[in-house]
Amino acid sequence: MKHLTAIIALCFLFTLSSCATKGQTGAVGGAAAGALVGQAIGHSTSATLIGAAVGTMLGYIVGNEMDKYDRQQLNHVYDRGVSNQPTSWINPDTGHQYAVTPQPAFQDPSTQRICRRAEIEALIDGRVERTYSTACRNPDGSWELQ
Repeated sequence: MKHLTAIIALCFLFTLSSCATKGQTGAVGGAAAGALVGQAIGHSTSATLIGAAVGTMLGYIVGNEMDKYDRQQLNHVYDRGVSNQPTSWINPDTGHQYAVTPQPAFQDPSTQRICRRAEIEALIDGRVERTYSTACRNPDGSWELQ
């Protein structure tokens, strides 16, 4: 029953996101994914809420603030970034600044895909936002945020 409730809630959230901005859509999707990951890891309400909060922040940053140029730069860091060394860029169109520090690659035991965790620090409109993300390589070579 708990799983059915979660699935219904996720469907409702994604339906709402079709009327939202990119940032809101990213936040909703990030919250949903974060909640699922939090529940899977912690098996508790607090872990689910923490996962949702982290997912919301990451989803908002990626969905609203990062445009195509920034996502290309982030993919480059996941692909070729030196572990524990920050890579920085300034978006020439928006002026937003990013510093991404990737961690060593690892193989996800459940999917067998190669993944990397990274710290993302963004300076947007004078505010510094910091979050952590994990991306895994798809069979076509692209990176997918988890």
